Amino acid sequence: MQQQPNIILIITDQQRWDTIGSLGAPWMKTPNLDRMAAEGTAFTHCFTTSPLCVSARASLFSGCYPHMLNVYHNFDAWEPTWVSSLAQAGYHCVNIGKMHINPYDAKGGFHQRFMVENKDRGLFLEEAHRAIYDEWDKALLANNVVKPTRFTRHAADPEGFMKALGAFEWELPERLFSDNFIADTSLWWLEQRTAKNPLFLQIGFCGPHPPYDPPRRYIDMYKDVDLPMPEVTQQELDAQTPALKAYRHVQETGNFDSIAWRSQASREDLLRLRRHYAANVTLLDERIGDIMARLDRIGILRNSIVMFTSDHGDNLGDHGLIGKHNMYEGSVRVPLIVRSPGRVPAGQVTDRFVSWMDIAPTILESAGIPVPKNWEAESLWPLINDPQVPGRDAVYAELGRDHIQQEAEMMIMRRDRKWKVVFYLGQENGELYDLETDAKETRNLWQEPAHRAMRDELVGKLLRWQVAGTLRSRIKERARPQQPMIVEKVAD
Repeated sequence: MQQQPNIILIITDQQRWDTIGSLGAPWMKTPNLDRMAAEGTAFTHCFTTSPLCVSARASLFSGCYPHMLNVYHNFDAWEPTWVSSLAQAGYHCVNIGKMHINPYDAKGGFHQRFMVENKDRGLFLEEAHRAIYDEWDKALLANNVVKPTRFTRHAADPEGFMKALGAFEWELPERLFSDNFIADTSLWWLEQRTAKNPLFLQIGFCGPHPPYDPPRRYIDMYKDVDLPMPEVTQQELDAQTPALKAYRHVQETGNFDSIAWRSQASREDLLRLRRHYAANVTLLDERIGDIMARLDRIGILRNSIVMFTSDHGDNLGDHGLIGKHNMYEGSVRVPLIVRSPGRVPAGQVTDRFVSWMDIAPTILESAGIPVPKNWEAESLWPLINDPQVPGRDAVYAELGRDHIQQEAEMMIMRRDRKWKVVFYLGQENGELYDLETDAKETRNLWQEPAHRAMRDELVGKLLRWQVAGTLRSRIKERARPQQPMIVEKVAD
């Protein structure tokens, strides 16, 4: 009988779906992720449950949408619910790098955690109530260097800072760059491990989340590479919803994550920004290759399921926006690769719809652990094993008001093959795109009379889904653990 597999879950932060060379992005230098895709199954239409770090991660580690968890902001408290199930099943559970649990230092069901949080995280201002020094902070201190932040960079070069759009060069030793520190810590820990029980290892990288600040040699890899560039017209900006305009204004005046944003930035500046972002992805690819090689050398890889993904994307200037906090494809669509020779078909690329939280039941089933009946997440194994299984008809994402997305109390997206609708709670405006004729989402049909019936039909489906989820959440709170009350999923 085959022993329980090791499970390695690698999550980057803010990596768009179109950043892997062999999966439709030939401008990218990602040989290790290309190899992982060639040796496993790649999902090209995986959508996050929220274009926000904490909401998305709480959803993945709970198997439910944010509305079942009441986690809509980066400051909401949460802890994973299924990591402890792996521990109870005999797994050694370890997190190295970013998890974005709140509070930061909660164990979250892991036996060991080596925390590394945001690159530009300040220990005062908006994060004062949860300030903490992580492993990377301690390493920088031990090396007698000052961590680059929006404050140190602005103080050193105010004019350059305002022009950079968040793109900088890492000028400290390469080994001290956050993603290198996380990778090296992972390699060290794997080398030291002596336990023989199955391993659940979650590695959370900080990049390519801004600031976009990789070391110079990675930036130089893209100095002559032509990257796809945003095509934004004033007409598109003028037609955006009040919430999107407000978000753009906040980004232009607020300086989050070292980004002094300009929606009308020059093509040269945007190209520089995108080259820095791509360079960070290539660094991540190189370090993932190192981790895979170490897993292989110490004998863990041959009985492992390795999953690679990211929590949400980044607009990178698309639609005049930077970051996430919206429902455009660049923000909500993420990479997902599952590799395990002998378990997972090699070279399988599928465009069937999956939700990011579907990773959760996939992991539990891999470990032989029953999946909770009230989860909204659905295992990927049927899709991996049978190309005829259709996948989801539609995917959903949610976003609440916070200190950056300040206009809409709630944003909810429903996306199927043809249509994307975005409902704004309490507002007359919304978004409706025909993705078959407008794949770049530049023509909002919400107000057009010819599409009003379709808009209302899709909003109705979205609201029925939301209400059904809220009911499941209430029953989950009331039900006794030994006799759970189950509400069946409502058909779309």
